[in-house]
Amino acid sequence: MISPAFLRVEIDGCPVPLDDAPVLALLPHGHFTVMQVRAGRTRGLDLHLQRLDAANRELYDAPLDGELVRARIRTALAASTRDATVRVVVAGAADGGPARLIVAVGAPAEPPAAPQRLMSVPYTRPFPHLKHLGTFGQLQYGRLARRRGFDDALLTGPGGIITEGATTNIGFLAADTIVWPDAPALHGVTMALLERSPGSSRAPVLLADLGHFEAAFVTNSRGIAAVAAVDDHRFAGSTPLIAELARRYDAVPCDLV
Repeated sequence: MISPAFLRVEIDGCPVPLDDAPVLALLPHGHFTVMQVRAGRTRGLDLHLQRLDAANRELYDAPLDGELVRARIRTALAASTRDATVRVVVAGAADGGPARLIVAVGAPAEPPAAPQRLMSVPYTRPFPHLKHLGTFGQLQYGRLARRRGFDDALLTGPGGIITEGATTNIGFLAADTIVWPDAPALHGVTMALLERSPGSSRAPVLLADLGHFEAAFVTNSRGIAAVAAVDDHRFAGSTPLIAELARRYDAVPCDLV
């Protein structure tokens, strides 16, 4: 859960020595969000705070104060850097005690420059609407995909229905319409921001349907990346169409943390 690349980790507002941070990986239960912060600002802050509050209510039967989250992020950033990848984790204690609010600050990250090649795998996340700590399945499939020469895994359900990427949402382009798979998946913040612009729709998408689309792309906290291929199906039109989506995303105003 905590990478050695992080520059600062705070638990309930108190700094943790980075040498001790790996013990946080032992926390078995919780939820999180990840955002890119530049000059103290991020896109979709309201969506990140709503995600954390809704998950906290579902998992721990308690609201999560958005202003507290913002204050903890600001404190961690002030002690490290204003340009960062920020991960906010709420982890429940094994004994059922109070949940802990963890803020981890790391180096800023950008989407991959090269179009991505995805390997479809037969796996759907448990409780897929939550961004939760139970990530073993999708991360292991991602590792297997990279061993086989792909960039990441694409998760699918019965009958080859497409749900989401291992750590991304996936969208498909047909003419001027974005088609998001209508299947159990995380409603990612970048996806939600793109849905605010015209031309988004939802529909079931099967692996057998890939030939109906001109292009595909994936989204996560880093932004948007074109998809070059899923298995042996190639998308010839991805790069120019995805560039327009990236322009739309870059035009979304950033919120002050």
